[in-house]
Amino acid sequence: MSRRYLFTSESVTEGHPDKICDQISDAILDALLAQDENSRVAAEVVVNTGLVLITGEISSQAQVNYVNLARKKIAEIGYNDADNGFSADSCSVLVALDEQSADIAQGVTTAQEQREKMSEDELDSIGAGDQGLMFGFACNETPELMPMPISLAHRISRRLAAVRKTGQLSYLRPDGKTQVTVVYENGRPVGIDTILISTQHTATIGAIADGAAVQNKIKSDLWEAVVQPVFADLEIKPDAQTRFLVNPTGKFVIGGPQGDSGLTGRKIIIDTYGGYSRHGGGAFSGKDPTKVDRSAAYACRHVAKNIVAAGLAEKCEVQLSYAIGVARPVSIMIETFGTNKIDEEELLELVKNNFELRPAGIIQEFNLRRLPAENGGYFYQNVAAYGHFGRTDLDLPWERLDKVDVLKEALKQPLSGAVA
Repeated sequence: MSRRYLFTSESVTEGHPDKICDQISDAILDALLAQDENSRVAAEVVVNTGLVLITGEISSQAQVNYVNLARKKIAEIGYNDADNGFSADSCSVLVALDEQSADIAQGVTTAQEQREKMSEDELDSIGAGDQGLMFGFACNETPELMPMPISLAHRISRRLAAVRKTGQLSYLRPDGKTQVTVVYENGRPVGIDTILISTQHTATIGAIADGAAVQNKIKSDLWEAVVQPVFADLEIKPDAQTRFLVNPTGKFVIGGPQGDSGLTGRKIIIDTYGGYSRHGGGAFSGKDPTKVDRSAAYACRHVAKNIVAAGLAEKCEVQLSYAIGVARPVSIMIETFGTNKIDEEELLELVKNNFELRPAGIIQEFNLRRLPAENGGYFYQNVAAYGHFGRTDLDLPWERLDKVDVLKEALKQPLSGAVA
């Protein structure tokens, strides 16, 4: 019997209060690592009307002007007008930072960390920065091997920001949210049920001052300038039955930190798979790569994506868990939801034999400390908005399909647990 159901994921623009915080936290991380690649960083940011608070724990030899860094990032996002209730030039920026606990540091600090290539013994000597569990996921619903709902929500959010920044829709302001509900039949996406966009805007649009007329104008413009371009190259598109909702409350003039406070790490589902896959609970932004909440989640995605790309499964979820100060994962789990082409025990052995899952090894393999010079010092802050996974606009090491060939070889072997 066929099963039809709906699944929804959301995204937010870079001007959402929580995302402002994530981007400032990761701008701090980028700046510290650029000067001192062994910086220990756990940077948290809070924003509210006219206020930015930078707190957390940092141990580094780098010299960084945190106030200027925060103002620069806020200006890049688009908060340059005090009339908007929050502005890069006029907001107060408070800094309250401590050094990392020595009890935590002793589990991950070693004299060999400066070395570019570590031996097996050295990789085993550097433990995880904390305990915890992380998940990674991939599926063949989209070319980037991401679930379709979160992929579409991110596409719409990025397009919403683009038409604001280019001036195509100059009345838009930085804060915004998107949501896409996808129709599934027998586990496969077949249609678009609902598209929701909530976007901050000016009170008037040119000579249009009436509230209803303003909303009608915004809805019409967003359909033409945002939705249609997003779906132009996609096989699955909105149809006559698709609901299109814009600013359902009637207006969205007061937004950003003036409308709601923001906090680093409060959009972990948007950062990952839109709720389609499980989540270990740890946020990413503001954390240096010794924190397995971040680096091991990237490794999980790398494993899952390569398994799906190699044709060993149509869907794959990977879980890792760690103990503080211990290098090797406490546990590894592979779940393919019945789509596996070889036995999951065989798949687990392939992962153990072909993927580096020790924290120091992940950092080394993905080069997570040495930021690429061609990005102008921007690396982590680039993924602090619009998702850490499935990013076709960025060359991210955890998105590379560099293990596909070795995994494909497994399909050619007479494995004991082959699935018919």
